[in-house]
Amino acid sequence: MDKRNFIKTLGISGLALAQAPLSAAAATGKASPRLEKIVAKHRVWINPDPKETKDVLEKRYASYQKAGIGDIFFEADSEVHFRAARANGIKAHRWIWTMNRGEKELLKSHPEWYAKNRKGESCADHPPYVDYYRWLCPSKPEVVNYLREQVEQALTKDYVDGIHLDYVRFCDVILPVNLWSHYGIDQSKELPEYDFCYCDQCRSNYKSQYGKDPLDMEHPDQSPSWRKFRYDRITNVVNNIAQVAAKHKKPISAAVFPTPEIARRIVRQDWTNWPLNAVCPMIYHGFYKEPVAWIGDAVAEGVKALHGAFPLYAGLFLPDFHSDYNALREAISLALKNGAAGVSIFGSVTPEVLQTLASV
Repeated sequence: MDKRNFIKTLGISGLALAQAPLSAAAATGKASPRLEKIVAKHRVWINPDPKETKDVLEKRYASYQKAGIGDIFFEADSEVHFRAARANGIKAHRWIWTMNRGEKELLKSHPEWYAKNRKGESCADHPPYVDYYRWLCPSKPEVVNYLREQVEQALTKDYVDGIHLDYVRFCDVILPVNLWSHYGIDQSKELPEYDFCYCDQCRSNYKSQYGKDPLDMEHPDQSPSWRKFRYDRITNVVNNIAQVAAKHKKPISAAVFPTPEIARRIVRQDWTNWPLNAVCPMIYHGFYKEPVAWIGDAVAEGVKALHGAFPLYAGLFLPDFHSDYNALREAISLALKNGAAGVSIFGSVTPEVLQTLASV
């Protein structure tokens, strides 16, 4: 399955530029043994083509390494890609779909694992927006165990350096505004067919904690406790996966929505409270009809909320720049000035993109 068919209707796929903080001695102008040249490192998201040869890949990843790329997130398990990257000093991470799992075998064997919307429709047979939107329910222990097993299988392999989570959230109850016209939907309020999860287990667990069934509320979309309940369900999934990563002594990172406020509001994702090694918010300014300057605002909000818990890499969507590399350079600078550890680039990694990253 192609990673971003949903977003690809407008075009999608990162890169991360690491920035070391200035030491106190360096800030005062005094010599320090810690003061050394800052080496930029990037991260790139790739859906590996299994048909590509080792020779081709080693040349490509050598050029990536030369440009400063230090980590690659691979969407599929392709040993030749992973080892070619590692041979060039690049860390290779397994990039996985987390809650959105539409494998035919899983749908057939466990339809009861899938989330239900406020109308009682299951993602197993009523996927929202697009056919591959098949969201699992995070309240079910069987789902959590299944995801732990999936991550265990990935991290056991010696050529996998870490795990990267995607779709680690609920379904979009509200889409980015630029997609409304594409799907013919007005989402100025939460609509029941896109509001998840109202399965028996979620409702029962919430009722045991708060004394009421969310379906008995006149406006469940306005309930702070019902929202927090769902934030916590996803956080529990991440906590469990992080335990597996820690056992293997390998890092865990995640692609998330652009700011803590947006993530909580439209996909019930509370990423500032997750036990990660890095986070990559997808700050796609075009999707939200915002100017490039908004990228700096979004980074500042995320960095402030994290309180230094782990580094943030600002996700930039290349098609939004329309091959304007001066604008891309401005976006990278804004991200760094507002506290990002680097940037995550989604899109085709062309020589021009590499040159732009190297120039900042």
